[in-house]
Formats: sequence, C-alpha cells, structure tokens
Amino acid sequence: MEGVYRSSGAFSGGVVSTSTAREVRARDLDELVYVRLAPGADTAATRSAVKQAMTGFPNVQVQDQTEFKASIRDQVNQLLYLVYALLGLAVVIAILGVVNTLALSVVERTREIGLLRALGMGRRQLRGTVRLESVSISVYGALLGLLIGVLFGAALQRSLADQGITVLGVPWLVIAVVLLASVVVGVLAAVWPARRAARLDVLAAIATE
Repeated sequence: MEGVYRSSGAFSGGVVSTSTAREVRARDLDELVYVRLAPGADTAATRSAVKQAMTGFPNVQVQDQTEFKASIRDQVNQLLYLVYALLGLAVVIAILGVVNTLALSVVERTREIGLLRALGMGRRQLRGTVRLESVSISVYGALLGLLIGVLFGAALQRSLADQGITVLGVPWLVIAVVLLASVVVGVLAAVWPARRAARLDVLAAIATE
C-alpha cells in the first residue's frame, strides 16, 4: 500500500512498515503508538483497557491528546527555563559591562567633569547625567537584543512549522517587563560611577591632562 500524507507533529518524512524496517536493518522500536477510538466508543473504558494491557510495561505512559500536548509543552518549557537562566547570567554580565564602561568614561572625562562643576553643575546634576547615560546604554542594548531575538524566534518557528509549531507567539508582556528591567539595571549600574564622578575634586579634575 502506498500513499501521500501531509506532514504534522505526529508524522513527518517517510513511513515504512516494521517488516520493511527489519529488512533494511533500520531501528525497529515503537516509540509512540496511536489508538483511534471507534465511533461511539467509551473513552474512559478504552483508556482503562489500554492501561490494563500496558501493566507489563512500566515505562509506557498512556496519554490522551491533551496530556500528550501538555508533555510536549513541558519539554519546551524546560528549554525556555534554560534560556531564562542564560538570560539572567547575561544580565549580570551586562551590568558589569555598563559599570565598567561608565567608570572608564568618568576617568577619560575627568577634566570635562571638573570644568562642568566649575561652571556651576551640581553634584546631583552630575549624578543624573551619568545615570541618564547608563539608562540609555541599557535601553538601547535591550531594544537591539529584543529585535534580534524576535527575528530569530520567528525564523525558528518557521523552520519548525512542519514539526507542529505552527503558531508564532510574541510575549509582549515579557518584552515590556524586560524593557522596564533594563531601565532599573541602568539606574543600578550607574550608582558607583555616578558617586565617583560627584566626589571628584574640582581643581584636581581641571588640572588633569
């Protein structure tokens, strides 16, 4: 018997019988067995009968469509949790990077900071300037990362469409939270460089070459 079918999450590629698989010495092991109910059959009774038949195979799980979808969703969520952990690590590295960038900026602009203080800029204004620069760096970085992430996510979804991932979902709430978090990260990263800039001696800063 030969036929053509549309690829789905359950089937993709070529399908052969177990006898043909044995002939070509391919892997002959059942990983999934699908049961189709007859019209009018009792779902609960059929499930109980299937479980009873599988009592000799403790490694076999009996699932309906909802449970099977939930198991696939759990596998995807585990991957997402790993991505979130890597994201947290990237945030820590980003904070250190912003602090380092601002600290170098303060050192390189010591004379300019001294001149601004001599012209009347207050400590609070100077701290606000450094803080604004830090927030700008953080927000621009977050926007660029989100743009690249959404584009790569859309491309990945399209490449896995034949595996059953047919819907592209953009987590707008998570994106909004990330943008707000980038502002907070920028403010926190600017605390030490801003205090260092505000504590510079005006005359010593002006005399810096």
